[in-house]
Amino acid sequence: MESKELLKRLCNADGPSGFEDPVRSLMRELMEGYVDKLETDNLGTIVGIKRGKSDEPRVMLAAHMDEVGFLVRYITKEGYIKFTTLGGWMDQVLLGQRVLIKTRNGDVLGVIGCKPPHLATPEERKKLVERKEMFIDVGAKNQEEVESLGIRVGDPIVPYGPFEELAGGKAYLAKGIDDRVGCALMVKILEEIGEDHPNTLFAAATVQEEVGLRGAQTSAYLVKPDVAIALEVAIAGDVPGVNPEEAQAKLGGGPVIYLLDTSLIPNLRLRDIFIDTAKEMGIGYQVDIVEGGATDAGRIHLYAQGVPSIVIGVATRHIHSPIGIMSAEDFENTKNLLLAVLKKLDSQTVASLRPSA
Repeated sequence: MESKELLKRLCNADGPSGFEDPVRSLMRELMEGYVDKLETDNLGTIVGIKRGKSDEPRVMLAAHMDEVGFLVRYITKEGYIKFTTLGGWMDQVLLGQRVLIKTRNGDVLGVIGCKPPHLATPEERKKLVERKEMFIDVGAKNQEEVESLGIRVGDPIVPYGPFEELAGGKAYLAKGIDDRVGCALMVKILEEIGEDHPNTLFAAATVQEEVGLRGAQTSAYLVKPDVAIALEVAIAGDVPGVNPEEAQAKLGGGPVIYLLDTSLIPNLRLRDIFIDTAKEMGIGYQVDIVEGGATDAGRIHLYAQGVPSIVIGVATRHIHSPIGIMSAEDFENTKNLLLAVLKKLDSQTVASLRPSA
C-alpha cells in the first residue's frame, strides 16, 4: 500500500488510550498478509510474527496504537460535558477545537468552549483558561438531550482532525500521528523486508503507551525479545520559540535517533549501527535528547535480564495537540534505514550488543 494512503487510514482511525479496538482491527487487517502469525496479549497489544532465515534473534519492533484523547467525566444539567484527559495535554491547545465523542450509538461532534471573552474581566483575559473551566458543547439544551444522543460518563473523546496533504504533498497534517506513524512504519517494513532477514521479527502494535507504557510491558512477556526498536515520533524543534538545544530535530532532516529520554539510555552499540548504516546509505539522520517524555522502549528494555533497545523517530510538529505535521520524505528515509539495519541483526551482531564480561 502507498505510504500516504496507509498513514491516512491509520491517522483517521480513532483509538485513545484504553479504547484502541478500531486501530487494532485495522492493524490486524494491514499486517495479516505479511506475517506468519498474529498474537494478542491480554491488554490488547497485537503482535505480528514474521520469520526470516533464522528463528533467532527475536527482534521486536514496537509502535503504540493509542493516541492522546479525553474521557467524558460529567454531564451538567444544562447539557454541557465536562471531560478529563487520556495522556498529556497542554490546556491552551484545547479551546475552540472540534472533537468526536465515541458513543454506543456512534460519533457525536462537539466543540470545546469556555466562558465568552466578552464577559471576562481584563485580568481574566490575560490568564490561561484551565481545562477545569472548559466544557464540550454538542448543541444540546439539557442533560436529557445529551443522554438521548447516547453519551455516557466514561465515553472516550478524540480530536476531529482528518488527514490532509500540505506543501504539495511534501508534508502531512493529521491527528494521531503520535504514534500512527510508527504503526505505519511497521506495516511497510513487514511488506517490504522479504524473507532474507537473518532473524524473526515481532511487530508489536502496543496499547496504553500514553498513560504509562502499559502495553509495552505486557507485550515484552509475549515476545521475549533479544533486541528491541521502538518506532516513534520525535519532537520537531523547527518552530518559533524553540532553541536548538531544546529540540534539535527538524522536518525533512531524516530519521531521528534518540540518544536519551526519561525512560531509556539506548544501547550504545545499537545506536552506532544505526548511525553507521545511515552514513553508508547516504541518508541524513538527526539525533535528539528528550528530557520530558518516555517511550515503549523504556519498559521493554527492562524485560527479564534486559533487552538492548533504541528509539527511532520521525520528526513531528505539534505533538500532543489536536493536529500534527510530519514530512513524507522523513517517513520514507526512516523506513529505508530501518530495513537496512534489520537485515544486519543476525545472531552474532545481536550477541555483540550485550556487555562484555
